[in-house]
Amino acid sequence: MAWLTGVGFDARQHLRDYGVVKIMTEQSGTRERVRSLLLALGPSTAAVLSERLGLSPAAVRKHLDALLADGTVTTREPHVRGLRGRGRPARLYALTDAGHADGPSSYDDLATSALRFLAASGGTEAVERFAQTRVAELEERYADRLRDADDKPAALAEALSADGYAATTSAHGVGVQLCQHHCPVRHVAAEFPQLCDAETAALGRLLDVHVQRLATIAHGDGVCTTFIPATAKATR
Repeated sequence: MAWLTGVGFDARQHLRDYGVVKIMTEQSGTRERVRSLLLALGPSTAAVLSERLGLSPAAVRKHLDALLADGTVTTREPHVRGLRGRGRPARLYALTDAGHADGPSSYDDLATSALRFLAASGGTEAVERFAQTRVAELEERYADRLRDADDKPAALAEALSADGYAATTSAHGVGVQLCQHHCPVRHVAAEFPQLCDAETAALGRLLDVHVQRLATIAHGDGVCTTFIPATAKATR
């Protein structure tokens, strides 16, 4: 409560009596819920957020305005396929790098520097070997969780979420979309796409199907999206 520095005890009690401290605490908690939901859902409209949080759109927009002001959130225009209907499409709110940094994160600067040194001393082949080694450890840990799972994409999403990727699955056409709403190494992967390529290949091996990476946070998309075709081995 740094804003109360220098305020006497009676004044503090007065603020508590009138609920000011409680209101500020509740607002801070709701704002964190908005940020956490954007982390889980990816770019979303105020209407979607208000429905998920059980708040009015006006209340959600108030918190979004505060998050916009402190640089945690930014806005973007939605991608509209086909003919656009009447009216302007609702704005999407998405976390900035600063907003993502509040979630699970790796030591990006150190990792980037290490890979730059590796690339300079051993070439791109050395970076690729590192990426393969990294995902081999991931595969080994995840394989046991997926082996007896009835729904392998869902089990994979749970394993990824435990590692900080905030992953979800949803039915999509003739398959499943695996969405990773947070990337702990997004800055590193932006410079070294070998990390994304190796991870995509590992996901395919874990699911025993050919998967297709449709979007990545490292390349400016709101969510890392991987399409998993429906097969007897991949889904229930």
